Amino acid sequence: MQLIAYILIYPILWLISILPFRLLYGLSDILYIFLFKIFGYRKTTVKENLRLVFPDKSEKEIATLTSKFYHHLCDLILEAIKSLSIKESEMKKRFVYKNIEKFKALEADNKSALLMCSHYANWEWSVVLQCYIKHRGYAIYKRLRNKHFDKLVRRIRARYNAYLITTKETISTLTNLKSQNILFIAGFAADQSPKKNKAHYWRSFLGIKAPVITGPEMIAKRLDVPVVFFRIDKVKRGYYEATIDDVIMNPKDLAENELTDRYIDYIEKQIYEKPEFYLWTHKRWKHKDDVPKEFL
Repeated sequence: MQLIAYILIYPILWLISILPFRLLYGLSDILYIFLFKIFGYRKTTVKENLRLVFPDKSEKEIATLTSKFYHHLCDLILEAIKSLSIKESEMKKRFVYKNIEKFKALEADNKSALLMCSHYANWEWSVVLQCYIKHRGYAIYKRLRNKHFDKLVRRIRARYNAYLITTKETISTLTNLKSQNILFIAGFAADQSPKKNKAHYWRSFLGIKAPVITGPEMIAKRLDVPVVFFRIDKVKRGYYEATIDDVIMNPKDLAENELTDRYIDYIEKQIYEKPEFYLWTHKRWKHKDDVPKEFL
C-alpha cells in the first residue's frame, strides 16, 4: 500500500513543484480554503495554543491571527513541494543568509557546530546553507511512516549536501564524524515537546510551563562543539532571510540548562514579534497540567 500511495501521489507533487511561483501561490490560496475554511485542519489545537499564549487577545484578534497562520502554513506546504525541483540559483535568491561570514569563521577555525532555530517561517529552505560552506550538513528529523516518501525527503536534502538523521542516530553519527575530524553542521529545531517520560527539564515557554528538549545542550557539551543560534524572517511571500545572532563557542563552560534557557528565550522573542509565522499545529503544551513538583 505504501508503494501504491507513493506511485499515485508523487507525480502530482512533481507537477505542482514545477509550477511557476505565481501559480504556486495561487494554489496555496485555494489550499487555504480547503485546509482552513472547509476541513479546519487542527483548527481547535491552533486556537487553543494561541489563547494560551495570548490570553489578553480578544476572540476577534485570535481569529485574525489564526487566519494569517493558515495562509502561511499553506505557503509552507507548497514551498516544501517546490523543493522537489527548485533550482539552486532560485533558492539562493529566495532564502538569503545575511551574515554567512560567521559560518566561514567556524570553517577557518576547523570547528563543527550545532545549529539551533525553531519551527518558524521556512526552516526547511535553510538547507541552502550547504551551498556556501564546506561543513557536512545534518538535520535531525522524525522518520516518515511511508518509507518511499521518507527516501524522497532524504533525496531532496541530499541535493544540497545535507542529510537527515533520526534522534537515535544523532549522537553516534556526530561522535563518529568528530573522531574522523570531519566538519559538520547539525541542525536542531528543538522547540517541540519531548515525550513526558524523557523530559528532564521543565520551564516557561511562551508563558506556559512545559517540558523542553535538552538534547542539543547535552550533545554540544559532550562533543565540545560551538552552538549557533539563528533566526529566519519572512520578508515577503516566498522570500526569507536568515540571521546568525549568537555563536556560543564553549558550551561546556555554561551552567546546567543555561544553553537551553538561552535558546528558549531567544526563540520566544521572535515568536512574540510575529506569531503568525510560528508552527501552532502541534500540541506543545499537552503536559501543562502535569508539571513535576520540583519544577513548579
